[in-house]
Order: sequence, then C-alpha cells, then structure tokens
Amino acid sequence: MRNAEVIRQWSILRDLESSRRVTIDDLAERTGVSTRTIRRDLEALQAAGFPLFDEMHEGKKYWTLEQRAFRRLDDTGFTLAELTAIYFSRSLVECLAATPFQRDVRSAFDKLAAALTPGMRQFLDRLPLVIQAKAEPGSQSLGDDPSIPATASRQSAPKSARVGQLLEATLNHRRALMRYHSFSSNREKEYRIEPYRLVFAHGGLYVVAFVPEYNELRTFAVERIVSLSVTEERFDAVDLPPDAFAHSLGVNQGTPERIEVVFEPRIARYINERIWHASQQIEERHDGALKMTLDVCNDWALRSWILGFGPLARVVSPPELVRQIREEADKTRLQYEARRMDGGDGAGGVQHEGTKSPET
Repeated sequence: MRNAEVIRQWSILRDLESSRRVTIDDLAERTGVSTRTIRRDLEALQAAGFPLFDEMHEGKKYWTLEQRAFRRLDDTGFTLAELTAIYFSRSLVECLAATPFQRDVRSAFDKLAAALTPGMRQFLDRLPLVIQAKAEPGSQSLGDDPSIPATASRQSAPKSARVGQLLEATLNHRRALMRYHSFSSNREKEYRIEPYRLVFAHGGLYVVAFVPEYNELRTFAVERIVSLSVTEERFDAVDLPPDAFAHSLGVNQGTPERIEVVFEPRIARYINERIWHASQQIEERHDGALKMTLDVCNDWALRSWILGFGPLARVVSPPELVRQIREEADKTRLQYEARRMDGGDGAGGVQHEGTKSPET
C-alpha cells in the first residue's frame, strides 16, 4: 500500500538522520517489516536522490545518511529535518493563508523546494496525504469562528503534545487509547482507535480513525479528546481517498446524493463567485435566479449551509431534504412566534450550540 510505504520510508530517513549509523536489522525491528522490505526501501530512497550509503564497522554493515551532501541547505540555514518539516506542512499552511496571499505562500514553498532534488520533492509530495487541510466552503480568509462557543472543551484547545501523539501514532501505525467527549451524546467515552489521518477543517483539527469496536472509520475532533495514550500495538493501515471528506460540505464521510438548490437573483452573483464544492454545477436562469447542483451527502453541514441563506435559497430535490429544510424553517418560525406571544422583545434569544457537526 503506497501510503504505508511512504510513511515507513519517511521513518527510515528520520532514523538515519538521528543515528550516526544503523543496521538493516535495526530498521526492520523498528518498523515491523522484513529486512528484504527495508532493502527495497533503501534502494527507493537512493533512487529518489537521498544520499544514503553503507559502510563496514567491526564486521557489520551499517547505513548512514550523508547530511553534508545537502550543500544547498547551507544557503537556507535549514537542516534536512527542518526543511522537510516545512515542506511537509505546505498543504496546511496554504489552506490557512487568506486567499490574496495563497500565491505568495506557494511561491515561498517553491523556493524552499528548490533546495531538494526532483526525486526528493516527488517523495515528499506524497507525505501530505497523512496530514491534510480542508478549507471551509466559500471562505476567503481564516479568523476566529464566532459561532463556536467558549465551552470547557473549546477552552482546552488541543496542545501540540497531543497533536504530536496523534502524528506519531499515524506515522508509525500504532493503536491509541482515547477518552473522548461526544458532542451528540454529551458524555465521555473510551475508544481504542487506529488513527489514519489528521485533517484541519472548519477551524478545527480532526483525526480520522478506524474504530475496531464498530468496525468502521470515524472522525473525532481533537479539541474534544480528554486523554490520549499511544500503545505499542501496530495495525495494518488501508489507503484512504486523497481528499478528506470529499462528499461533504463539512466534516462527514457519508454517501453523496444529487442535490438541487435554487438561489434568488439578489444573491445569485455571490453564489456564482465562489467554489462551494468540487462537484457544483451552475445554471443561470432567465429571471436572474441560479440553480446549483451538487453531489454531496445530506448531512448537518449541508442543511446548515442552506438554512444560512434563509428565504434566498430553496431546495428542489431530493424530497427528503426538502422536508428536512421545511421542518427546520417551521421550528425557527415557531420560536419567534412564541417570543412574540410572550411579549418578548427578541433580546436573549435562543442560544445555539455552535456549528460543530453533531454527527462528529
């Protein structure tokens, strides 16, 4: 599996860089594969341009990474680990950068990439599949999300140590024990997980993990992880699709459906200016209205997005989504009518829990 292979080869590079010398047997034991697989990995890394060589010491053959061979790093002042770490994070940084600066961010990374050979860049370009960033639909800049309440879980934002634990477990295919506060049930529960990927989406960091107890992939918000410990147990990872949550406007992995929404003329230009989803198709009508067709899953994120446009958006299909949106609109109207009947002035209205998907 290509993803497992590149993660293992990345671990080998880090071991070679941090150790003065290491044997093939040592690398096989650390990565949990055969010595034959390690030899193939070393050959692949050499073919990519990494300066690896072997030498005899006290009758044993050791492998070493020649760091002085990276002469172009002298101009940048970066070590190999620093440069590859920055290059590895480019998908996250490009996502966080505001739209006017994305071109400059990419240019900066291109200059850093010039210190690497084409083979090294090709190898490193596969690493971002492990940690990935997804921009919020329609967003143009990143800022604090005012819709997320300052709850206890929000205040205890994920620390770098916890993210480091998840990265370690993901890269080394190690199971983890996690105590997690569920948004939907509002209680804490313990999980044994096999973490596959970290994803930044909608202002939060999520981990996509396989849960043996349920025999399925699930998505967890890192900020709601109460405790985490990485075990020595290894798991066999499977390749995930390259795009996290490809069929959702939010953080979900549901089955896509054909969705049709008509937008009123006064908001049609705004809708047409933005990319809300890769599957979107736009049909401009003679009256100035606009019909958008999407192939996405009918989840909380989609319904919240449609309801956010109020009377300016109308669902055409599927019928189940029409029914759901109508029910939500009726509930909203009844809340306002109740306030009016009670003589309320609208102050201190209903407080919503935020925009985190209850399905997560």
